[in-house]
Amino acid sequence: MEQSSVGYPLLLLDNETLAHVLGDGDFRFANLTFEEAKAILDMNAEEDIARCFEDKDLENAIYEYLGIERRTFEYRPVRQMKVGQDAIAFKLYITPSGTQPIILGEEGEQAKKIKNVYIYCQHVVRLK
Repeated sequence: MEQSSVGYPLLLLDNETLAHVLGDGDFRFANLTFEEAKAILDMNAEEDIARCFEDKDLENAIYEYLGIERRTFEYRPVRQMKVGQDAIAFKLYITPSGTQPIILGEEGEQAKKIKNVYIYCQHVVRLK
């Protein structure tokens, strides 16, 4: 998938921004593997991609855990997608921890595991 033929940037969305854009229009969703998400990002020039979220933890997870090359995508707030526009939604899925081990930090402080955090990717395109 290359930059949309209508010339709109590829949007990078999180849970919150995805919820905003879904309020207007019809959309098609497809789950992506991390390799597919990486390939889509690699096919697009940095200036053709807009990061529509400000969550630095999510941004770091995209680079560190999904193996996507660190790039500086311009932040652009978004409330809707244009017809034919593509997006990749990086969605966090959080579950309570089944176990709650206590570990010691570098300076002896105690920390307890309280949740599991998962990330998955979806391709989103606005149809009408």
